[in-house]
Amino acid sequence: MADTEIGIGPVVSAKHLASGAMPALSEIEFALNISHNSFQRWMVRASGASGYAGLAANDVLVLHSINHRNREKSLSDLCLVLNVEDTHQVNYSIKKLESIGLITTGKRGKEKIAAITPKGRAACDKYREIREALLIESIKSLGLDETELSHIATVLRSLSGQYEQASRSAASL
Repeated sequence: MADTEIGIGPVVSAKHLASGAMPALSEIEFALNISHNSFQRWMVRASGASGYAGLAANDVLVLHSINHRNREKSLSDLCLVLNVEDTHQVNYSIKKLESIGLITTGKRGKEKIAAITPKGRAACDKYREIREALLIESIKSLGLDETELSHIATVLRSLSGQYEQASRSAASL
């Protein structure tokens, strides 16, 4: 039985935001908030189980992004891909990851670059093993259609563009 069938209404974090022209967007926003927090908690704990307790979610994202396709990444590319406006956040993660030997840094012209180390690659591989065993197996048991999940990801990326545009507009008010 759906929540609306028993008189509860949509599951949102703020009824006043759901009372506008598009209540379903408030449902999405609430789902994004709780998913975001759960995902961050997962990354931190999976990293800890991989032998790297003390990494923040952003550190884990930066590590896996640097490991992606086994190519060095520039600070600006990492910020762009991760959609992080504050380069200091990513730079802090780079320094932290370098200090524990998971990445190395250098310069390409004037730009800071980062590359994965064998130790960093092993950490990513261990994280992947834990992810497969604890998360993927559990999610597969739900019987979700992977094509539909890919479609949801596409919709979420499209929504992020709408929020970016609205953010720019709000900044000009």
